[in-house]
Amino acid sequence: MEQRTVGRSGLRVSRIGLATHTWGSQTDPDDAAGQLVAFAEAGGTLVETSPAYAGGAAQRILADLLGDIVARDEFVLSVAAGIAVREPTEDSGVPTPEPVRPTVDASRRALLGQLDRTLLELGTDHIDLWTVAAWDPYTPLDEIAATLDYAVRSGRVRYTGVRGFEAWQLASIAAIAPVVAAQTPYSLLARAAEEDVVPAARHHGIGLVATAPLAGGILTGKYRDGVPADSRGADEATADEISHRLDDRATRVVDALVTAADGLGTSPLAVALAWIRDRPGIASMVVGARDIGQLTGIIAAETLELPRAIAAALDDVSVRVE
Repeated sequence: MEQRTVGRSGLRVSRIGLATHTWGSQTDPDDAAGQLVAFAEAGGTLVETSPAYAGGAAQRILADLLGDIVARDEFVLSVAAGIAVREPTEDSGVPTPEPVRPTVDASRRALLGQLDRTLLELGTDHIDLWTVAAWDPYTPLDEIAATLDYAVRSGRVRYTGVRGFEAWQLASIAAIAPVVAAQTPYSLLARAAEEDVVPAARHHGIGLVATAPLAGGILTGKYRDGVPADSRGADEATADEISHRLDDRATRVVDALVTAADGLGTSPLAVALAWIRDRPGIASMVVGARDIGQLTGIIAAETLELPRAIAAALDDVSVRVE
């Protein structure tokens, strides 16, 4: 798998990254082990996780696999901090029906506390890419920047980044912190980043890592004939998000992907990933898979060379101001 430099830093990552957000919820430990081995054998290096994924289960599964199934040094570990998970509250001793709620806390105390716990749980002395998981309007930006700088200087972190920041937020922290990477939603159905985040990242020498490059599975074509029972669209927690995006534009884009895939002898998934992979400024993209079969299809996209004419056609059919 080809490696790319992240922005103007010396950090190099595989241009496809393995997301672990399904581990511990939709993916059991055995399947996770198979994914990690297959990813490593394909030359993948970027593995993305968070202590907030599946209530911490994803990170614990990864911890059990590192050094046992695959050597820790084979990977560039990208770990988020700044998201805390609060259990449902209780009223008069009776649990409320509300779900577990994630909250943003990027204070120095919270960030460094999560960093220390993550290092201990993963059994490693450093994180390769440590990212602030979300913008925190209640913590001074100077405090966040100083915390990132301290984490690097202490040797516990090699590089730092952010996730989900808007362009002005990215520019603000880039001016005072050693940020080299920014994760942002980016796909054929989510191109808003091109208007401001992409130019801001380029100006500040920050590498972009695309998240949700398959738009929740819509770009695989799985929803063309309805909602599969085992899909995100059938999951009560994510059904509204998927149904909201299944509009006329999505239909046009998916039809174009299917046509391109048929002509190239590959899958719509591979075409969609190749398109985002080749966009300017993209260092990598993180993609999650429920099982080894899905991961095999994702890895196959690495070898697909997308003709310029097809890339341009997809570019045209997917353009819309968001």
